[in-house]
Amino acid sequence: MIKANLNRVRQQILRLEQAAQRQPGSVVLLAVSKTQSASAIAEAYQAGQRHFGENYVQEAIAKQRELAAFAITWHFIGPIQSNKTRLIAENFSWVHSVDSLKIAHRLSAQRPRHLPPLQVCLQVNVSEEASKSGILLDALRHHCEQLLGLPGIVLRGVMAIPVPATDLAKQREPYQKLHAAVAGLRLHKPLDTFSYGMSGDLEAAILEGATTVRVGTALFGPRG
Repeated sequence: MIKANLNRVRQQILRLEQAAQRQPGSVVLLAVSKTQSASAIAEAYQAGQRHFGENYVQEAIAKQRELAAFAITWHFIGPIQSNKTRLIAENFSWVHSVDSLKIAHRLSAQRPRHLPPLQVCLQVNVSEEASKSGILLDALRHHCEQLLGLPGIVLRGVMAIPVPATDLAKQREPYQKLHAAVAGLRLHKPLDTFSYGMSGDLEAAILEGATTVRVGTALFGPRG
């Protein structure tokens, strides 16, 4: 079932890339594997999936150890507590949910220097929800400028989870706003990663420049 689900989602992404007149393969599928078993991840890997996103640090590390023989690229996509930054810095290749300078500095200081730099995205609270983590758009330039000089990490782009909407035009609005804000930064090192879009708004996200989309249940079925 996982192999069939993967093929179905990949074909959907390909169709959306074509509809958006984008290069085939320009969108990375990030399989959200939180609460899924190591065996389910192994099945997806054997079907060609390489990027997996986890929300819970200890759960993820246990699966990483069990799947150490596989060349998986592990992404951390969940909320980050200060007391978990060292484990994240030591065990992941990507972090999509950096929501403060404090967290960025901790990841920078705690990334082992024998490992490649940690690839990070700033989480932007693009819908300005009081209940949601992330920086506001007005603070994006300041945060980017601060992160670009930190050792041990590389600022690659932004991540967002806007307020859900069912209308395509309304789904596109926050992504348009975020993409325009990034384009207007004119940083000396341009950002190239736009991590947004899930099963319910893939079309809007890909039309508005998403380079990484997160899909979980549509691949693995209901969470374990």
